[in-house]
Amino acid sequence: MRSWKLAVPIGALALAGCVSQQTYDQQVQQTQKAVALEQQYLALNQQLRTEIAADQVQIRQLSDRLVVTFVDEILFASGSAEMHAKGRGTLAQAVPTLAALSGHWISVQGYTDSEPIGPALRGRYPTNWDLSAARAVDVVRYLQAQGVDPTNLVAAGYGQYQPVAPNDTAQGRAKNRRIEVVLRVK
Repeated sequence: MRSWKLAVPIGALALAGCVSQQTYDQQVQQTQKAVALEQQYLALNQQLRTEIAADQVQIRQLSDRLVVTFVDEILFASGSAEMHAKGRGTLAQAVPTLAALSGHWISVQGYTDSEPIGPALRGRYPTNWDLSAARAVDVVRYLQAQGVDPTNLVAAGYGQYQPVAPNDTAQGRAKNRRIEVVLRVK
């Protein structure tokens, strides 16, 4: 259906006649990566369409990667680093696409707002950095248990240090509490 995407850049290079084999091979590889990301984007959009419609999940296709953003409440209870049943169910919908990937990095990134950890949880998660990392690890463990190749998985915690909105309002803090699953071709 979209085979023309691959044919046009390759055909243009062939007609130009003055490119090196290395340039030609790089262009082919970049085109193949773009086609693969497009296919993954479409599959994930289909698998998570209900959550996307409810504004609980967003998928962005960037030039060299896909970013799937889950609002934290769909995966975790407040202050918890263990996914609840609804969170596991949501992630399970994306597992077929993630498990089928080979030659991709799947980076699970945890983020929090800037509110300090409450006294009841401070012993287990002294900082937001600890909480964000623990959440990312929990998602990675779940994905591995569901058949995603662990050699493709990475977990990272960013705490409150990369906000996407100001932390001075409840709405801003809610946007900052998130898990991002970033897919990138190796």
